[in-house]
Amino acid sequence: MTTLLPPALRTARELVEPTLRSAVARLDADTRRVGEYHFGWIGVDGAPTDAGGKALRPAMVLAATETACGTAEHGVPAAAAVELVHNFSLLHDDVMDGDTSRRHRPTAWTVFGSSAAILAGDALLAVAPEVLLESDVPNAAVAVRSLLTTTRVLIAGQTADLGFERRQDVDLTECLGMAHDKTAALLACACSIGPLSAGAPRESVRALHAYGTELGMAFQLVDDLLGLWGDPEVTGKPVLSDLRTRKKSVPVVHALTSGTAAGERLWELYEQPEQLTEAQLCEAAEMVRRAGSEDWTRGECRRRLELAEAQLEVGSLGDTAALGELAEFIVRRKL
Repeated sequence: MTTLLPPALRTARELVEPTLRSAVARLDADTRRVGEYHFGWIGVDGAPTDAGGKALRPAMVLAATETACGTAEHGVPAAAAVELVHNFSLLHDDVMDGDTSRRHRPTAWTVFGSSAAILAGDALLAVAPEVLLESDVPNAAVAVRSLLTTTRVLIAGQTADLGFERRQDVDLTECLGMAHDKTAALLACACSIGPLSAGAPRESVRALHAYGTELGMAFQLVDDLLGLWGDPEVTGKPVLSDLRTRKKSVPVVHALTSGTAAGERLWELYEQPEQLTEAQLCEAAEMVRRAGSEDWTRGECRRRLELAEAQLEVGSLGDTAALGELAEFIVRRKL
């Protein structure tokens, strides 16, 4: 069943896409083509398409800006900048992870080559601060600093994620820290950078940043569950995809460190030098369940959502209905 998209997502695409297209249009012709393909604006042949993403992070920027400042439009430059940084990370992640499909299309690196995809990601990262600095928002420089700091944290999270593949001593605390850096930090930025750039009260900015942090953790936990049991027709990835690549996601690390017989068997499967068979992949998923790790992850997701909602009570904020709808979508999507 298709999850109903909140109206805020459609509004975000309508408001932010012109700024995104203008930013990508600055790039040289070859890099621009990779960027436009990755964003879903053109096909492999260069013909126009409409295969873009959901614009979740821009929607969070706009909803938070409206909540703190009374109007969403003040957050458009920040929303575009965050989306550029996010897609920089996606282009690089697809290369590093060897993913061949995103949004039910071939990933950019499979079409244009790894080097071209990496350079396109670099280019998106470079133009993101320009979008903010060239806008008329009052605190553009402060917002750029927040964006760049967040990018540094995001890269640290991705570095840790890659490092986990070579390690056998990853514990749950480390794994949750990686999830924060790789995912939650950018969502925290998305929830705070619009109000920050528009001059919202410091208390509101802090509350929205904390809200985005907890919501981002819930987001990553849902993603980790989808990486094990998500519907390929919806996720665009094979079932049990994280187990195929032996990723050490939160539920997997919880199982591996659980001290249970199921966790020990999962270790045996993860340490096997040969590629896991389909039967072994199904067994590995069952071991995660038997270790209690699926239930624990779902419970932790609910706890993080409760912590996020509590932040909205302390920030002297306006109507938070749009933020709530987006939060509901985050944890209900594709499950």
